[in-house]
Amino acid sequence: MLSLSIQNCLRSRIGSRGIAPAEIGKYRSNLESARGSLESRRKSGRLGFFELPYNEGEAGRMEAAAREWKGRYDNFVVIGIGGSALGNIALQSALRHPNWNLLSAKERRGGLRLFVPDNVDPNLIRGLLDALDVKKTVFNVVSKSGTTAECLANYFILRRELERKAGKDAAKKQIVFTTDPEKGYLREVSRREGIPAFDIPANVGGRFSVLSPVGLLSAAATGISVKELLRGARTMAERCRTSPVLKDPASLYALVHHIYMKKGSPIHVMMPYSHQLRDMADWFRQLWAESLGKKLDRKGGQVFAGPTPVKALGVTDQHSQVQLYMEGPHDKVITFLSVKDFGGDVAIPARDGHYLGGKSLARLFKAEERATIAALSSQGRPNLAITLPKVTEESVGELIFMLELSTAIMGELMDINAFDQPGVEQGKLLTYALMGRKGFGHHLKSFRKWL
Repeated sequence: MLSLSIQNCLRSRIGSRGIAPAEIGKYRSNLESARGSLESRRKSGRLGFFELPYNEGEAGRMEAAAREWKGRYDNFVVIGIGGSALGNIALQSALRHPNWNLLSAKERRGGLRLFVPDNVDPNLIRGLLDALDVKKTVFNVVSKSGTTAECLANYFILRRELERKAGKDAAKKQIVFTTDPEKGYLREVSRREGIPAFDIPANVGGRFSVLSPVGLLSAAATGISVKELLRGARTMAERCRTSPVLKDPASLYALVHHIYMKKGSPIHVMMPYSHQLRDMADWFRQLWAESLGKKLDRKGGQVFAGPTPVKALGVTDQHSQVQLYMEGPHDKVITFLSVKDFGGDVAIPARDGHYLGGKSLARLFKAEERATIAALSSQGRPNLAITLPKVTEESVGELIFMLELSTAIMGELMDINAFDQPGVEQGKLLTYALMGRKGFGHHLKSFRKWL
């Protein structure tokens, strides 16, 4: 079972920059109110991410689709961006071989290779086309609105390539949409052309959608057990719902960060000591930033609030970022993602009497993790640890749901709406105008001098 430790954020451990027990206790009622508010909105059907762990029927449908592709295709391409891509990448990194795409079909046991071209840089897409046999590829177009410019541009390009090389009929066999259940361009194309489509629930936002078909379809295609992922998420959901708020890991994680924001530490670093979990930090970075960075509170007052999430990786970033964290401004809280069992190890051979001989990489890795945590703590630098027994579908499901719920609770504590993203919209509207989309030209008038 996943565990959370906040001991290196407490005054008894790190001195005056730590949190006193009384500070935590005084927020009990705030946390209870936050959980109550979220539960009320869950029951009313407004917060669909709560229900995703229980959607086993959809999981079965995705796994059935993956079985049909097995042996017929080699590649699975996710055409999406942001919340329609980061979770897919994180699941793949965590739960598949680190060089998955280099393995043979036999070594992959029929699981498809995964590509997630989550940008419109022409060099990225040209490079993908150079390397990809489109006749052996399934394309998953992921956009809830069906209007995402980056997603549609790449879809049009890749579909053109597919039709050139495999014929127009290939679309019905090799393209699958993940989109809104009722409306939008992709849903219209699905109905008109008979292209299969999976639903993104209307009450689930993109950055909270990894446990929906947005993230799980590609996972199933590579052989990841989506049912185990959902089981882990359910375990965490029930644990958080039934635990006292100060023992609920999602609530406690949010509270510690909220207190430190009030103390002047708005920079929140996630540092996995697991190469498998490196992209979880990327996924979390979007979740935390887009949910909590807000100009207005829920009363409409200007607050310009929000933490700044930063990605680091142990041990790599001991050699790039840790100097700053040790001796720079006291404005950071660090989360270490830790793993007890790596599931394997590599021995370091003895050579020339060197002290490393006879040890192992796992021992060295854990020693560096312990040393970094101890060094930071000795300097009064607050840090938390989220520990997974082992990186498995179930433990990753637990981690995902905990961080999603913690983000929602953090929004309640900050009194902001954690489920919208108005700051993203203006850039989208200006992009539409610059690209000549009908009806959007007027958005350019107020921005001419910056364009």
